[in-house]
Amino acid sequence: MARTGLGGLCLLALLAAWPLQAGPLIQTWTTANGARVMFYPAPELPMLDIRATFAGGSARDGTQPGVASMTNGLLAEGAAGLDAQQIAERFERAGARFANGAQREMAWVALRTLTGPASLEPALDTFGRVLSRPDFKRDDVERLRLQMLSALDQLEQSASSVAERALYRALYADHPYANPPQGERTSIAALDSGAVRAFYERYYVARNLTLALVGDIDRQAAERIAEGIAAGLRAGGKASELPPAPAPQAGRTVRVPFPSRQSHILIGTIGMRRGDRDYFDLYVANHVFGGSGFASRLLSTIRERHGLAYSAYSYFLPMAERGPFVLGMQTRNAQTDRAIDLALRELEAYLADGASTGELEASQRNITGGFALRIDSNRKLLQQLTTIGFYDLPLDYLDLFNDRITAVSTRSLHQALRTRIDPQSMVTVIVGGDAG
Repeated sequence: MARTGLGGLCLLALLAAWPLQAGPLIQTWTTANGARVMFYPAPELPMLDIRATFAGGSARDGTQPGVASMTNGLLAEGAAGLDAQQIAERFERAGARFANGAQREMAWVALRTLTGPASLEPALDTFGRVLSRPDFKRDDVERLRLQMLSALDQLEQSASSVAERALYRALYADHPYANPPQGERTSIAALDSGAVRAFYERYYVARNLTLALVGDIDRQAAERIAEGIAAGLRAGGKASELPPAPAPQAGRTVRVPFPSRQSHILIGTIGMRRGDRDYFDLYVANHVFGGSGFASRLLSTIRERHGLAYSAYSYFLPMAERGPFVLGMQTRNAQTDRAIDLALRELEAYLADGASTGELEASQRNITGGFALRIDSNRKLLQQLTTIGFYDLPLDYLDLFNDRITAVSTRSLHQALRTRIDPQSMVTVIVGGDAG
């Protein structure tokens, strides 16, 4: 569950610029009780962004799907004797914004605040209370339970959400990645404050924390703030490594009936991990195939040449273990099979022939030319620092990004594709029409 605090001044909406050569300015250290800190000073505007990220997403739910989401969602519902309204008002008075959420691998809590003492100190105080002293009261649990069940009702009315859940179940089976971040209805109904408290005490600990700070503070202030945040948590232990993702199995089709004139289609297989050697080859390969909008092979075939869908796309989603490679599109129910056949034929042709020199060079120019837009604000930079810290990527990852993109060759791209993607292992999920 995500929650955004009230208010703030208009200044909070402004974005700080990021110099092109950033790596040497990224600083990292470990707090006294074991939290990893990623810090980048950005003095352009008097503001500070903080993101505390824990390896505590739905992949850690175990037999209680939804407990990670409920735990995270309850943090700002009551803490240190303050109720949700009082917490929101404290952030409002400080001119700060608070947000939190839980995904498959991580749960996070974020703060954006001005750096003047009148704003920074009270905002940090409230942030620390929310993070380290949640109440997990029974009434709050019951209220959030109803909200989560209502959210599931809405997800069940969304063909895209139904398709995503079905694809992850089909690809990952009993692996923790199959656990949906939103939980399951029966499990949510059974969760109580004891289960939430146990999850919090296991995963919301300093040694399981990556703390990213970007803003108008110096190293000394960053160390003080980081120590203050981490000190409120038990040292605990880092989350255990997730099991390896399953090997791709024989392809199959999963049809889910849904009352719609269009079918939502996802076609996927097991892809790659963060930090894999062929990451950049696959990144560029996907850009050519389905990641570059109108210039991509997939959209050209599905939309421009055959008029079967308004949009068709593909992506790799690398995670700590192998995340999925996914093709997606929507089309009228009557032409679903034809669209799927064309998409898979296009993939098979790409795997057979690889990218042309022209396609490769165009994609490299597009990716490197747009790189600055990926790091042009404090908020985007905060996410990049979190990714680098959470997945233990090299500190020069951003500095060398464009060089690694331009180092991709047609040969290395083709080899990576053929090694990773087997068209016979693709799982096709169709949500729409009937199950026949």
